[in-house]
Amino acid sequence: MDFKITNCNNFFKVKGVLNKQNVDVFNAQFHNIFDKENHITISIQDVESMDKYGVNAISKLHEEALAKNKRLSIVGFGCKELYDHFKSEIAA
Repeated sequence: MDFKITNCNNFFKVKGVLNKQNVDVFNAQFHNIFDKENHITISIQDVESMDKYGVNAISKLHEEALAKNKRLSIVGFGCKELYDHFKSEIAA
């Protein structure tokens, strides 16, 4: 499946497989997003899988939101890898 990001009013839908081959598309879409926006929501409902590069990209976006005191919401049950990453971060 192709990787695709769509958005409307700061609500972004990510669809497909987020991996090393297309993580640059993700990073380009969200590059300096918090310089323009105070809050964004990303739906991962349609993400089939994500490798460590995809998890790292979302994690860095989360860190940027925290550093700039902005809000990032990640919604959907799309990706166990991402859930496991943030669950382990909370436990640490």
